[in-house]
Amino acid sequence: MEMQWLDCHHSELSAQQLYTVLALRNHVFIVEQNCPYQDVDGQDLRAENRHIMGFLDGKLLAYARVLTPSLDSAPVLIGRVIVSEEARGLKLGYRLMEKALESCDTHWPQRTIYLSAQAHLEGFYGRLGFKAVGDVYMEDNIPHIGMQKA
Repeated sequence: MEMQWLDCHHSELSAQQLYTVLALRNHVFIVEQNCPYQDVDGQDLRAENRHIMGFLDGKLLAYARVLTPSLDSAPVLIGRVIVSEEARGLKLGYRLMEKALESCDTHWPQRTIYLSAQAHLEGFYGRLGFKAVGDVYMEDNIPHIGMQKA
């Protein structure tokens, strides 16, 4: 399986790519997880934010969003991490996170990286070098935990 990986500044996204990203996020986070929330949050097209996309045969199977640090001392934020339903079990989550971490290192070297993980994925992110910070909390009725990588 040869994936095509893209790391795009929001200004490089075509309308079709943005639509595809939003459709996948809607399907997974809102429909599949039965969690109505405002996914289009105004962050997709701001600052130096990045979109990490993994395609196979033109179909978006993996995605993550990397947000520009809000302050000089703030961490880089990784979020909206998705592997599509049909691609789960193929270990794309690790490859996706490797690409997201490479993007962080390229665009914001030496910065702390933070993500809000669904609590059941703490071990997955831990294997990538993230450490839990704080206690489990509820976000959109799903247990989450803050995780950080120095």
